[in-house]
Amino acid sequence: MALQVGMDAPAFTAKDSDGNTISLSDLAGKTVVLYFYPKDDTPGCTKQAQSFRDNYTEYQGKDMVVLGVSRDNEASHKQFQEKYGLPFQLLADTDGTITKAYDVDGGGYAKRVTYIIDSNGKIAHVDEKVNTASHAQDILAAMG
Repeated sequence: MALQVGMDAPAFTAKDSDGNTISLSDLAGKTVVLYFYPKDDTPGCTKQAQSFRDNYTEYQGKDMVVLGVSRDNEASHKQFQEKYGLPFQLLADTDGTITKAYDVDGGGYAKRVTYIIDSNGKIAHVDEKVNTASHAQDILAAMG
């Protein structure tokens, strides 16, 4: 079962595709869209990433940070980002620490679940029924 609205979002630290260390604590005061997906460069995951890419300026306009998380490594994320022109960070959770903390471990891959974390570090929304093609718009609609 996914974490619930109102709970504190579990802290995390991970490397992005450029080798930079990203921590949830670094993003305090911002709304974070933390989306988990199974695997880089697969059909559904690509549609989902492209959905965020195509709506990214709207997220920036609302001062929202988009972070994609999968069990792929930094090099895989880098290749995925470059291939599809993804303007947001992808976090490498190779050991599954983040997927386990957010209760989306599918046994070696991340289940497709998105959490919106508010500026106070609380979970504001959980989406477990992701439509990969319209996901970014669905999240924006959920946030009002």
